[in-house]
Amino acid sequence: MEGLKGSSPRLMIVSDLDNTMVDHHDPENISLLRFNALWEADYRHDSLLVFSTGRSPTLYKELRKEKPLLTPDITIMSVGTEITYDGDSMSPDKGWEEVLNEGWDRGTVVEEASRFPELKFQVETEQRPHKVSFYIEKTKSSEVINALSKQLEERQLDVKIIYSGGIDLDILPQGAGKGQALAYLLKKFNSEGKSPQNTLVCGDSGNDAELFSVADVYGVMVGNAQEELLQWYEENAKGNPKVILAHERCAAGIIQAMQHFNLDPNVSPRDIVGLSQTGAKYFLLGHEIVEFHLLCERWRRAEVEDSNEIFQWFKSAIDPKCSLLHPWGVEENLFTGIDVLRQCYGDQKGKQFRIWIDRIRPLKISSDIWLVRFDKWELIEQERRCCCTTALLKVKPDAPNSLSWIHIHETWLDGCGSRTNLCCSI
Repeated sequence: MEGLKGSSPRLMIVSDLDNTMVDHHDPENISLLRFNALWEADYRHDSLLVFSTGRSPTLYKELRKEKPLLTPDITIMSVGTEITYDGDSMSPDKGWEEVLNEGWDRGTVVEEASRFPELKFQVETEQRPHKVSFYIEKTKSSEVINALSKQLEERQLDVKIIYSGGIDLDILPQGAGKGQALAYLLKKFNSEGKSPQNTLVCGDSGNDAELFSVADVYGVMVGNAQEELLQWYEENAKGNPKVILAHERCAAGIIQAMQHFNLDPNVSPRDIVGLSQTGAKYFLLGHEIVEFHLLCERWRRAEVEDSNEIFQWFKSAIDPKCSLLHPWGVEENLFTGIDVLRQCYGDQKGKQFRIWIDRIRPLKISSDIWLVRFDKWELIEQERRCCCTTALLKVKPDAPNSLSWIHIHETWLDGCGSRTNLCCSI
């Protein structure tokens, strides 16, 4: 959230993770990478990305290690019972914790739920201060939920039971849930004069239903939405012009919704056949960083033509005196050193090789110079590496995005990586 500096977010996307932002049936993560490129190129600098997941912090961190997820500005975890800020630092919202403490007695909830042998406790990491989680077979769920609700009511507990995915049952304080957590955030932003200009919520399962009940938001149920959410749509949201059923799966469905609701820009750089997107509506600094590294990926995967025109695109974006300090400590002139990249054309063809950018943080330090920090991730087969990058770019009207690179300094994240396989990367 540091990049907003007190201004109202242009767009806030609030998305579930499993089977919404993340497609577990897409081993190449194509739709997720498409979304990543769009967000970093056009939205990171003035908008908010919120992940709202049923996962506990432990399982959320595991997913981040498995999939090329961007760093969110805000994370809502454990089915709306935990809110944290500032990406990986995950600073908790103490005010939200105080709200949920009112009328909540976790011990009594566990005691009553334990009376039902059909309920099987989920692993310890999924048992949270304001969430008790079980597995239950779909065929038994309705009867057990009704009986358990009555028992908890008799104990004068104000709780809610959420069933999702055909197997997961969560018991939460009545004031908790993904929808209430979002409503709390929107109220908080409004009190600070920072209400998002537009909010888009995205989900696929029953524990996402509350998101679509929050006032004044757009909503998309992705094309692979589960039966319980589709049933909720038929009963509660059918005919609502602000909620759509996408035909595209997961993150591709989110992009489809952005196009449907005219949340612009809404075309990912990964969907562009040419070399770059230009125009007043685009954030050229974000596009330069994303498109430059995307072209590096496509060059090494031989997904673009090995031509002088394309290689000249690289060189036209680099100042002749641009210096690159590699993470292994070697400094070189990038304008001449990039010729090495030409020799690497197609060296990753047919392999699992991807580059994606995360956390673009720009700062204009003079009338024509930008200081920008970002994380550059590379996947080479099963190995992931990240460089924390600081760069200087200068306005250059005749460059592809009217910017040229004048200095790049890369360091390894958490000491990961080596020189191997990175000699052709920028």
